[in-house]
Amino acid sequence: CKYFLETLLFQLLGLSIATLSTVTHYGLHFTLISNVSLDSNAYRVIHHTAFYFGICLSMTLILAALLSSAATVRESQCLTAMGFFCFALAFCGLIPAACWRYTHSTEVEDSMMDVYDFVYEEVRRNTSSFRRHELTAIHEAFLCCGKHSPFGDTTIVENKTCPPGQVHDKGQDCLQEIQDFLKKHMDFVFSLLGIAIGFTVYGMILTSFLWFSIHFSSNLYRKGKYILR
Repeated sequence: CKYFLETLLFQLLGLSIATLSTVTHYGLHFTLISNVSLDSNAYRVIHHTAFYFGICLSMTLILAALLSSAATVRESQCLTAMGFFCFALAFCGLIPAACWRYTHSTEVEDSMMDVYDFVYEEVRRNTSSFRRHELTAIHEAFLCCGKHSPFGDTTIVENKTCPPGQVHDKGQDCLQEIQDFLKKHMDFVFSLLGIAIGFTVYGMILTSFLWFSIHFSSNLYRKGKYILR
């Protein structure tokens, strides 16, 4: 019973990762920035890569849990070995992801703010209606209003793109709001990665123990049996 509860936890972890990946990919804040970003900006690549990685990881963890559960019921060494392989595969994907997040701690934030900078300056220079609609959507999504620009007065841009009644002050600077929002999100992602790494290591130990238990119990069951010819 305890083993089945543990496999259920692995499935819940896989579903949590899938849910977070879906929210990150289809969430309003992220899709707005992704749709606006240029091909030269790294954000769109990171955005899609994170989604597919999260879905593949969640499927691997769920499959590992199902194989381990089936191996327990059927006492199959083959299914246990397959479960161990899935946990090992998930572990091999999680470690590079955690290392990338640690070594590129600000790359996502910088690329996201670069997109906002680009749209804002496009609107400031030529007041393009297309870019103005994009900037207005970003302001409404992040509940912010403009930025502090060294290139002169930005009141005209903010009056045309900020939500009605939105007052521009230091606390509503969009670059700061985007950075704070993404920092909280990435901290949550990093925490979930750490939990997933711990669970995959535990899963590998658990499936190894199960494999040896099945192997030795099978040998003990056969001990003392002889075939007369």
